[in-house]
Amino acid sequence: MWKWNPFKKNNQGNGNSVGQTVSAQQSSVSKKSKKTIQQPKMGMLQRLAMKKLENMNPEERNKLMQKFLSPENIQKNKGQILAAMQQMKTSGQITADQYEEAKKRLGI
Repeated sequence: MWKWNPFKKNNQGNGNSVGQTVSAQQSSVSKKSKKTIQQPKMGMLQRLAMKKLENMNPEERNKLMQKFLSPENIQKNKGQILAAMQQMKTSGQITADQYEEAKKRLGI
């Protein structure tokens, strides 16, 4: 005897062919993968800071980035920057080439 399961997903829908179902599944997978690529995992405070930065006026954002990336600030926080970059490298967020390029650009 067949029992109805309310949690089972309906893969075939109403009158959809198998080809349409497969293409719909592929599009849903691509949407999920795009979302994970665009937004890395961040903590609550990091998300708030990122939203504030995204909503900022472009001129203000550039001014703020110039202030943060000044040589004095880089040398002052050199240890923290290197530790964060090393952690990103070991976790696979950046490659060894990207790590070396960032160090070269920051003058570390």
